[in-house]
Amino acid sequence: MVESQGFHFHSVHESEGTVPYWNEGAYYAFTSREIGALEQASYALNDMCLKAVEHVIENSLFDQFRIPPVFRRYVRESWENDEHTVYGRFDLAFDGDQPPKLLEYNADTPTSLLEAAVVQWYWLKDRFPTRDQFNSIHERLIEIWAVLKKETRDRWYFASLAGHVEDYMTVNYLRDTAIQAGLETEYIPIEQVGWDSSSQEFVDRAERPLRHVFKLYPWEWMLKEQFGPNLLPANTQWLEAPWKMLLSNKAILPVLSEMFPNSPYLLHTLWQPPGPDYVKKPIFGREGANITVIKDGQPYAESDGIYGDGPFVYQELCPLCEFDGSFPIVGSWMVNGYACGVGIREDSSLITQNTSRFVPHVIESSLDS
Repeated sequence: MVESQGFHFHSVHESEGTVPYWNEGAYYAFTSREIGALEQASYALNDMCLKAVEHVIENSLFDQFRIPPVFRRYVRESWENDEHTVYGRFDLAFDGDQPPKLLEYNADTPTSLLEAAVVQWYWLKDRFPTRDQFNSIHERLIEIWAVLKKETRDRWYFASLAGHVEDYMTVNYLRDTAIQAGLETEYIPIEQVGWDSSSQEFVDRAERPLRHVFKLYPWEWMLKEQFGPNLLPANTQWLEAPWKMLLSNKAILPVLSEMFPNSPYLLHTLWQPPGPDYVKKPIFGREGANITVIKDGQPYAESDGIYGDGPFVYQELCPLCEFDGSFPIVGSWMVNGYACGVGIREDSSLITQNTSRFVPHVIESSLDS
């Protein structure tokens, strides 16, 4: 059923066998009050993040983010030109009682979009047709592409790594929402993005210029590529915009902590351990890689990965709720500036990784509560 909805990465193949990534053996039920708290937190965090970007740029704090000097003007101009953002996902710890706490902001290449916007919605209509869900992600995506359609005339390319099913399906779902908004689109593997030295433009394999590209490919990787320096002279509009590389970097967490020390939505985060209980995170880490949970000064849980050389930030340890041995994280989606839905990932570990289960949700009706 979910494959018919374009969801082909519903299971994870591990050494002990195939296990579900999409898990409908359970669901999370929220009250309207709890959804309101998540929505309020998301808007507040979005506002703080935008102020933090302004602060980093005004004070030239690029060293903390390990952004090479040659690209700093590029980031600055992207911000000053108010380049669009399509989406981002706040990962929140939430117990339904205390204010949601920001664990990190997936601001550049957030995944779990298809399952949050489409698959859990169809699950709701099938299982609980009279109930509701905090989910207008799909409509907001079409809305932002409609805005971009008014401002751009050329074809939009949608790029991801070749051979990566999850990225391919996610980026093609985004492409589908752009098509629904009336844009002309085409998919291109990121490996096939070429460079025309005579015209100083990025091109596809037919040597057509790439004027507008949505890429599900991290900015920090792009800067290190052979063609990375060509980002500067090229006349290509990229989404997410270059200024979003500041928010996708966990170096933004200590900046937020310093700027807004009394925010109920932030965890104290520093460049050194804040006490005996904390979480060590690489600033460029993705999908829960190379995270270490420290309790009473001793490692309690850790994950491996490719980011072990750091640099790292150190975040106050936030207790997570536990439901039948599972620890959920609420992913709150911002699309076109709106808090518009949530997707929940859970794991039997305190560290949420790329194989952690996605679990749908419902909003309880007043009769239920």
